[in-house]
Amino acid sequence: MWLQAALVPLLRLYLCGIKVLIYQMFNRSFALPVLPKQNGRVAIVTGGTRGMGYETARHLASLGMHVIIAGNEREEGAEAVRKIREEGVEGKVEFVFMDLTSLKSVRHFAQTFKNRGLPLHVLVNNAGTMMVPERKTEDGFELHFALNYLGHFLLTNLLLDTLKRSGRQGCCSRIVNMSSATHYAGVMHMHDLNRRICYSSHGAYAQSKLALVLLTYYLQEQMTAGGFPVTTYAVDPGMVDTALYNNLWSLAQALKKPVAKILFRTPAEGASISVYAAVASELEGAGGCYLYNGQKTQSSDVSYDSELQAELWKKSCELVGLQEN
Repeated sequence: MWLQAALVPLLRLYLCGIKVLIYQMFNRSFALPVLPKQNGRVAIVTGGTRGMGYETARHLASLGMHVIIAGNEREEGAEAVRKIREEGVEGKVEFVFMDLTSLKSVRHFAQTFKNRGLPLHVLVNNAGTMMVPERKTEDGFELHFALNYLGHFLLTNLLLDTLKRSGRQGCCSRIVNMSSATHYAGVMHMHDLNRRICYSSHGAYAQSKLALVLLTYYLQEQMTAGGFPVTTYAVDPGMVDTALYNNLWSLAQALKKPVAKILFRTPAEGASISVYAAVASELEGAGGCYLYNGQKTQSSDVSYDSELQAELWKKSCELVGLQEN
């Protein structure tokens, strides 16, 4: 029973990976269209010190945005800011510390940001970890669930009023959630979200990415019902050559290196879908969708389950200590 519980998520996840690689073998990476300037607009990018997060922050700053990179590595953050500034971008860029695995740190970041009185037009929930050994955060949550999903859930809710005030009809504020094709293999264990009964790093990762899609759809329903000028997007960057894959089991790690050079997207190519969701004019008012390779795409069947969306929202509010709206 234990072996089956561990193997099934692994096989489903690697099958998703194979399908993505086959697609990438025969299809070019999405090429960004000309995007409108974003002078005076403000964006927060979590995990923006390297990889796709860095490329997202860099591109948004090049469009004239004031970009705040949120991350938990101060030296990496300072280096990312230095490199972006050296490019002579039109916008501003800065680094602010936040540890998404700590609810206290997320609350401190959000309050500090709100105290500045800045608007917020784009929130890119990009930071993540993948297939790490079982580990608890300081709040007692499983690491994938906490970092990839729950920290972003809390951050989004704490900044939601600012996002509502900053948007307007015809120019909505946007929330971009970085999901993955692995969400198709995800199963929400609502009575064991921390995977205490039988831990699988593959299952935990896929669950966290499915949770982000469920959050995207539920939150868009709320924003639409309330008439708020905020749109939400779940984005899938494909398989991208980043440090996320450092935790693959040894055989997969050995196979990944030569394959990545040929079939994986570069971090800049992977980030293009986040940038597109954040600012593209043609997506104005068209939230609540899953974007892959520049196209609106059908996500997993279970991600459209409205009862599951509501259940996850309610449970997440309880876990982070928020009063459910």
